[in-house]
Amino acid sequence: MGTGALYPEERPIRTTTVSTFWMERHEVTNRQFAQFVTETGYVTDAERPVDPDLFGVPLEDIPPEMLEPGSAVFSSPSFASRDYRDWWQYLPGASWRKPYGPEGSPAQANEPVVHLTLADMLAYAEWKGGRLPTEAEWEFAARDEGQYRNLQPDPDEANTWQGMFPLENKALDGHDRIAPVGCFEPNSQGLYDMIGNVWEMTADYYTPGRDADAVENPKGPLVGQARDPLNPGFASRVMKGGSFLCAPNYCQRYRPAARQGRDPGMGTSNVGFRLVFDNFPG
Repeated sequence: MGTGALYPEERPIRTTTVSTFWMERHEVTNRQFAQFVTETGYVTDAERPVDPDLFGVPLEDIPPEMLEPGSAVFSSPSFASRDYRDWWQYLPGASWRKPYGPEGSPAQANEPVVHLTLADMLAYAEWKGGRLPTEAEWEFAARDEGQYRNLQPDPDEANTWQGMFPLENKALDGHDRIAPVGCFEPNSQGLYDMIGNVWEMTADYYTPGRDADAVENPKGPLVGQARDPLNPGFASRVMKGGSFLCAPNYCQRYRPAARQGRDPGMGTSNVGFRLVFDNFPG
């Protein structure tokens, strides 16, 4: 588990053990999530008005559109920039139903569901009788000596960004945004899209480093130890696998050992999840 190849948060390299578990072959799709919503009447956080107390500033200082139901959507800028605030926009009306905003196309049935908060994912998991994987379980499932050995996946291996991010995506893999699940060959364990397409949330809290001594079913730090320089003030969770936005010149996190923190209370257009089960979900 881990690597010393690229980013410091991937260290240390260590051997771990995980107990037996079952993992879904692909990310949870819009079709699957729609069934959950139909049967339960669930309303996601992106479809609810925003609580102004989350901003920690007087109400009059909050732009009105930031209080409308919505979520964060990626939009390629017209100029070169390394500042993520130039690529991401809080878009009222964006949700799992309309992943690219109210004027965009509706969610496609076989694409991974996005724009969910951790609470939304956990609600679905409880309904389904599963849970989010630990980081160790996820990384074990993604390890495959026959795939993903290059720092840049081949276009026929995964849905990632080909070109100069964030200006030009050549889409050599056939997809300039989210791809339907199962478009690429599975790994040796029969799992699809373990890298690229959308990030996948895990159950573990995030810190920039990992405990070298936690080798038996490791489950990350305690909530009070969670620390994420990119999301200060939030107990971020670990997400794995990278997304269609990962590119060689910016974010080479489409590798099994790669990891990043995620604000659990904010959905985006490039983060999804899949479930694991302790017993066969029959």
